[in-house]
Amino acid sequence: MPSVKIRELPEEDRPREKLWKRGADALTDRELIAILLRTGVPGKNAVEVGGEVLTQYQTLSGLCRARAQELATIRGVGPTKAVQLAAAFKLAERMAKEKISRQKIDSPELVNEYFGAEMRALEKESLRVLLLDTRYHLIAAEEISRGSVNESIAHPREIFRPALLASAYAVIVVHNHPSGDPSPSQADQSLTRRLADAAELMQIKLLDHVIIGAPADERAPYFSFKEAGVL
Repeated sequence: MPSVKIRELPEEDRPREKLWKRGADALTDRELIAILLRTGVPGKNAVEVGGEVLTQYQTLSGLCRARAQELATIRGVGPTKAVQLAAAFKLAERMAKEKISRQKIDSPELVNEYFGAEMRALEKESLRVLLLDTRYHLIAAEEISRGSVNESIAHPREIFRPALLASAYAVIVVHNHPSGDPSPSQADQSLTRRLADAAELMQIKLLDHVIIGAPADERAPYFSFKEAGVL
């Protein structure tokens, strides 16, 4: 059965017209993607292509992690549309960070919201530190190291150096597990103990050490040493 072109649909079913009249909340995920794609391919309209893109990556989180070069290989996307999709995802990520940065950051849930989407897209471990003032508001976020597929290399002095330079009152250390499993390794546990000792010595509050993952089961997408009672 031939695909129905978007312009042949009733006006109230066309994604752009629907968004204009009813707002973005009225659209499905594939309709929103179709607006970014603008056009389909022979035999498939933009909404159907958007649906296939979603099916390939299963979730919006999975789609957001895809690089522009990878998206460009999908039939109906190509380089120009891939860049548009990647730009839209990055703007959404930055908007989320901007909103969170004005809040009191004192929970692993907020850390996950701030770093999660970005760090789950990384193929190597990255270790970062959130620098906070006395009200636990964000001063800055710094990447300390980026390692191999399963290991980042950092010393407590390198982690706390940005905190000393910024006169931060507190810090939250964050790193990702590219494997998707956020469970702490023995090296993670050892590093956390060393960080706790160093923080006490330098009188800087170590609020938490959060590991960002993407487990395939129903577990939380992060591990918090604070929630585990270690800190």
